[in-house]
Amino acid sequence: MYKIIDGKLTAGLIKDEIARKVAERSQKGMKIPHLAAILVGSNGSSETYVANKIKDCEEVGFISTLVRMKDDVSEEEILEAIGKLNSDPDVDGFIVQLPLPDHISESRITEAIDPEKDADGFHPVNLGRMVIGIDCYLPATPFGIVELLKRYNIETSGKECVVIGRSNIVGRPLSILLSQKGLDATVTVVHSRTKDIASHLKRADIIVAALGSPGFVKADMVKPGVVVIDVGTTRLPSSATKSGWRLAGDVDFENVAPLCSYITPVPGGVGPMTRVALLRNTLMAVGKRD
Repeated sequence: MYKIIDGKLTAGLIKDEIARKVAERSQKGMKIPHLAAILVGSNGSSETYVANKIKDCEEVGFISTLVRMKDDVSEEEILEAIGKLNSDPDVDGFIVQLPLPDHISESRITEAIDPEKDADGFHPVNLGRMVIGIDCYLPATPFGIVELLKRYNIETSGKECVVIGRSNIVGRPLSILLSQKGLDATVTVVHSRTKDIASHLKRADIIVAALGSPGFVKADMVKPGVVVIDVGTTRLPSSATKSGWRLAGDVDFENVAPLCSYITPVPGGVGPMTRVALLRNTLMAVGKRD
């Protein structure tokens, strides 16, 4: 029988740990962590994510600020807002919520963020530090995935791990983290140009699906006992929900789960852990300034 990797429960435990540290800081008269976000436009998924981030901050005792900007905002206006947060001594960490409108350069925006306030861990400086294994703010979703594996005592050393997807946000940094000393996995990255993806998946002890294609991983692609981490969060129309949509993962959960030793659900798996990583990075940032 497979076991569910409960990201919501684990994130709650980590938030409790962070809240205790914030309370200790408050009792000692030390600075309370301040996490900010820039939200451009009214993308439904982004609105939900940022609303949850604000709730997370309230739960752990952080100060939270939201900077809203319209869809037609210019790149220069966003850069100006980033500059203000960079120079604000009270803000310890911040994110610019992705995706951005097509007329905005995500790379230019990311590079404008002060690496010391980079709560998402996307800045080239932090990614570079991660690659060579030195102290940095880790990318939020890869951090969350690694933390789940650790807290569920899932062995990674010497295991065959296949990551589906090569994005700079999840697949690429995660593959590097999993192969580093301490985790010691043997990692294969497959993507849209990989021939016969199923042949790679069938060898895997651990599969991380991060490609944004609902139900892509089928039961005939995995071996018994596999650990499956599903990063997919695609919104699909649904008449069964009040919102009119449901979240779908990259894994055919109903048919794949019975073959697994461990599997993350969607929702309630990786998502809550991604948000916790923002809190972790911001707490780390304020600690550096003590």
